[in-house]
Amino acid sequence: MAGFLDNKKRITLASFLAYFVMSGMLAPIGIISGPMSALFGQSITDVTAQFGWLTFGNLAGAALALIIFTFFRVRTVLGGAYLLIVACLLLLNFADSLTTIGISLGVVGVCSGLGLASAALVISRIYEAEQRASMLVITDACFSTAGFLCAAIATALVAAGLHWTGIYQFVALIAAIIVVLSLVSSFPDGQAARTVTGPRESWPVSYWLCVAALFLYTLGQYSMLWWLPNYAETRLGATVEQAGRLVTLFWMGLFVAQLFVAWWVLKLGVRKLVLISAVLTCLFSIPLWLSGSLSMLPVFAFLWGFANLSLLKVVLSYATQMVKLPTPRLVSTLLLGATLGTAVSPWVTSRIVVLTDNYLVLQFSSICYAALATLLFIAVRRAHANA
Repeated sequence: MAGFLDNKKRITLASFLAYFVMSGMLAPIGIISGPMSALFGQSITDVTAQFGWLTFGNLAGAALALIIFTFFRVRTVLGGAYLLIVACLLLLNFADSLTTIGISLGVVGVCSGLGLASAALVISRIYEAEQRASMLVITDACFSTAGFLCAAIATALVAAGLHWTGIYQFVALIAAIIVVLSLVSSFPDGQAARTVTGPRESWPVSYWLCVAALFLYTLGQYSMLWWLPNYAETRLGATVEQAGRLVTLFWMGLFVAQLFVAWWVLKLGVRKLVLISAVLTCLFSIPLWLSGSLSMLPVFAFLWGFANLSLLKVVLSYATQMVKLPTPRLVSTLLLGATLGTAVSPWVTSRIVVLTDNYLVLQFSSICYAALATLLFIAVRRAHANA
């Protein structure tokens, strides 16, 4: 592998695959929760809430990333984290209780949080300005690729009656590739930011608004993705394959958009794209719960995915441009905001469904997006005024 890729390409690939692994863990949840519920004799809300181990572990990893690069190099963090992920995913094959599964998922979550922070830091350090935005969007394309690929594989495995862990063994293979890449590559030093002379640069209010917006983005996205299949099955009479396909189509739409955005951001600029994607993400989430047509739901799922226009990475890139040097702590804080939204999603959405139904939780998703768009409009206006 080291022979046909130079070092920059190897560490870029490792960064891309880090996002693939996290998406591969999250995307199948709405698809495998049914078989898990039947296997362990628990309600689907209890099983879905169990994945809070994964998301809160990811949150803990993102928080740990705020300080870990002070003590360890990026290469050590990345390689060690994904070696642990491989071990935990293999362990799932032998887990016979939800407690064991939860602990394994928690470790995977912590390691994924560290891996995503490492990947974002690598991209932020080796690419500049608009090219950085383009490469961060491509990491999202890898996230989306994993989303529709792993959702499709999980759907096929579930429909074939195979064990729910099958999809996660595929994810383990991707994690193993990251381990190999980390062993044969050199990475930028995460501690380099400490050598910069002069007073510490403060983070503007607009930056913190972007952090809050990333929280709302992931909370809104997973509120929709984790309950849309269940809504389609229970309310609209969809089959397991039809319901799982909705998740696949969302990720396909997002992937197509990201291929477009990776080029478009170089022409349009990050600031304008932030506003456009925020509005479109909100507007195109509404037909998913407003229509009530099973035949149109796949179309709406694809369009919603496309309308996202890689909003998460566009906002992340925009926020890193608000300071002269994107330090490990700055990048990790942005990811912490997004990770917090993902972390609370299983618990928050499960409570909403228990107290109301799986229709209102889809509306809750659109509410999150509306608040997100509002925050980003304020952030862009303040940043532009202070430029």
